[in-house]
Amino acid sequence: MSTVEDLDINPRIKTSLKKVGLTTFGQILTLSIQDIQRLGKLSQGEVTGVKTAIAQQVVCHPNITALDIQRGTEKCPKDLKIVKLSTGCQQIDEALRGGILTQGITEISGESAAGKTQLCLQLCITVQLPREQGGLSGGAAYICTEDAFPSKRLGQMISFFKQRSAEHQQVAFGDNIFIEHIPDLDALNSCIHQKLPHLLSGGSVKLVIIDSVAALFRCDFELKDMYRRSKHMASLAASLQQLSSKYCLPIVCVNQVTDSMTSTDKKTIPALGLAWSNQLTCRLSLSRTGREVDLPKRTLSGALIGGFSTSVRSLEVVFAPHLPNITLMYVIDQEGIKALT
Repeated sequence: MSTVEDLDINPRIKTSLKKVGLTTFGQILTLSIQDIQRLGKLSQGEVTGVKTAIAQQVVCHPNITALDIQRGTEKCPKDLKIVKLSTGCQQIDEALRGGILTQGITEISGESAAGKTQLCLQLCITVQLPREQGGLSGGAAYICTEDAFPSKRLGQMISFFKQRSAEHQQVAFGDNIFIEHIPDLDALNSCIHQKLPHLLSGGSVKLVIIDSVAALFRCDFELKDMYRRSKHMASLAASLQQLSSKYCLPIVCVNQVTDSMTSTDKKTIPALGLAWSNQLTCRLSLSRTGREVDLPKRTLSGALIGGFSTSVRSLEVVFAPHLPNITLMYVIDQEGIKALT
């Protein structure tokens, strides 16, 4: 803790402050000017000078404006810079104003076969791109709680992604994705509090994905344990938020959906209720529309893409601090997720 010895002020004033036990910045800043005058037998000007000197040392960065934060200028501290992770699709990035936020928890919810895991795999690839290409120049930690990791599908997406650019062909995308299979909540807590911090401290991992967060809470708790479940969810979310803030990286959590008890049109809602929703920074909802579209056949470096009929799906921004409530359509082909134009 900083003390008055660190200040460039008159030695007589330092001595007066130390005599009455005012030695740390915190002790001086929490007292009023009048109290310090009375205790240290100092003038108002001398006390004001001491507080000003402390303030100049405590506030080490220059004043910044909202525009500085938005533009990410050099004056803006690292933890306040707004950085986005590209989804790998230009149209989706434009709709999300740059991509996935690197601060906080982004939830991707949706029914089965809506494309949740597909989008997560795509993020595992794009995060490895340099910042000027929408990436974060780092790897990904993928935590599986349900099915086995879809390594075959990831390999297919990587092979097509590499064909987009000669620069991409030099990147070993598959070598920078760390996979952990989690069977229960105890293992998840151990992973988040011990394994993840150790992995993230090296600076090589810039994305954490949990697929899915609902599976463990649905299995490990009964209906009578809702209060205890809510406490566990709040604790988990707080730990994830702390990791995101400390290492400036996005946390992406996949969530399942459940039938709405109050709706008459068979509407589904994200699982885990308000206790989980209140912990999120952003929620994206994926769903199938029931429509199909024929994808045009084309080739990429000799590989065939499209040429078949596929389901049209929708991506909705349910809530986010920087986005309006919008919906856009997308399809999934051999390369991954693409907005329907």
